[in-house]
Amino acid sequence: MRDLSRASGVSLSGLYYYFDSKEELLYLIQKHTFSTIVDRLRQRLDEVADPADRIRMFILNHLEYFLANQKAMKVLSHEDDVLKNGCGAEIAALKREYYRICVDLMDGYKRARGLEFASRTAVLSLFGMMNWIYTWYNPRVDADATELAREMGDIFLRGIGTARAKGPQKKRPAISG
Repeated sequence: MRDLSRASGVSLSGLYYYFDSKEELLYLIQKHTFSTIVDRLRQRLDEVADPADRIRMFILNHLEYFLANQKAMKVLSHEDDVLKNGCGAEIAALKREYYRICVDLMDGYKRARGLEFASRTAVLSLFGMMNWIYTWYNPRVDADATELAREMGDIFLRGIGTARAKGPQKKRPAISG
């Protein structure tokens, strides 16, 4: 709260006038963020039919918001387990909805391409790729959200696009260390 007070120019007591606690503020930031991302995504997906392009739209939507709101996204990446009671449950439901949308996009892509891969692994890998951008992104040397989304989309889709086709497969040997 002290950092927010300094950054906003609002006194600490002034912040507590508007917010009962830092948890309430965190809840409001998370609710606004996830609601905005999901709402924008749903609108954008209505305009796209191709399964690969729908995944690309998911990536673009995520990166545009992430890069425009890096500090809020960094907080969300590290403070996701702080909220308790009803507030935590509400945010968890929004996150599950966002995750579920991405799983549905993966499942649609698999069906369209006749591929077999674990949607959960693919989705969590994609989130890992997108969410850690704050640790390395530098707007002076890195591309904008549109170009990064294209590049990440290419890397991601080429990776899952090499998944096994449906049907009988040879069992792959276990990797030993």
